[in-house]
Amino acid sequence: MKQKHLHQPFELYISDPGDWEERILVYHFFEIVLILEGEGVREVNRNHFNYRAGDIFLFTPLDCRGFKSSMPTKFCSIRFAEVFLTAYRNQAERATVSGWLKQLEQLFYQHNRFEQFVIKDAADQFMVSSLIAHLVTEFERRQTYFEDNIQHLITLMLNTLVRNIAVPAQHRQALQEEEPLINRMLLHIKEHIASREQLSIANLARTFNLSANYVGEYFKKMTGESIQRYITVYKMRLVENKLQYSVSTISQIADELGFNDESHLSSQFKKFAGVSPAQYRKEKAQRAA
Repeated sequence: MKQKHLHQPFELYISDPGDWEERILVYHFFEIVLILEGEGVREVNRNHFNYRAGDIFLFTPLDCRGFKSSMPTKFCSIRFAEVFLTAYRNQAERATVSGWLKQLEQLFYQHNRFEQFVIKDAADQFMVSSLIAHLVTEFERRQTYFEDNIQHLITLMLNTLVRNIAVPAQHRQALQEEEPLINRMLLHIKEHIASREQLSIANLARTFNLSANYVGEYFKKMTGESIQRYITVYKMRLVENKLQYSVSTISQIADELGFNDESHLSSQFKKFAGVSPAQYRKEKAQRAA
């Protein structure tokens, strides 16, 4: 299964029909899609649902999704990573938002497994459409504090979306039990990226009922790369995002992501990126100026 990653913590675009992506992909970011025109069928985690103009979808990291249009389709796509909503906040706020996003991720992911998401309340549907219009305006004008405004608009939108979902407890439990093993492993890595103990081969073997000798073989078979390489790249991408889009010091980033200290982070990052964290941050700031 091909995968798609986000190269910036926030992306927004309005597609032309020719831009429509029909391949089935596993995405590694949140995405809100508003169908502006067209009709067809969308696939989410092996479920198939019809779509039409006015429909709004929310996809979460690890959702596998794709579309097949029966009429030329135009849509607005809002894509963002967790780091975008936690950037520029203090430590307490970041912890709160991160926990809140994990709950939303699980709720939306499980919902997308068995039921089409529909905004049932007409007022809420109008509100979400209006929020998306404001997001587009803020993103295109890029005036002072536009990133702060986008953060708040997305938070409002997610709050509105989540209250339109009611997943029966028995469905949620059943789906968690049948979730593919590799998806559960990837989610475990994401949730525990700062913990060496949680990501050790011995603990992964215990957690997922595999032999220690088979963990690495299974992971590479399913993803195409070694588990250590995956963890390293995922952590380094988080470091890059935090260096570029947060005001956290290098020492704070090292602490947040489970490095021994700032020196350990710096040596690992230089091996990965070819420059020190400080130089990387400086170069990105100069390009953005």
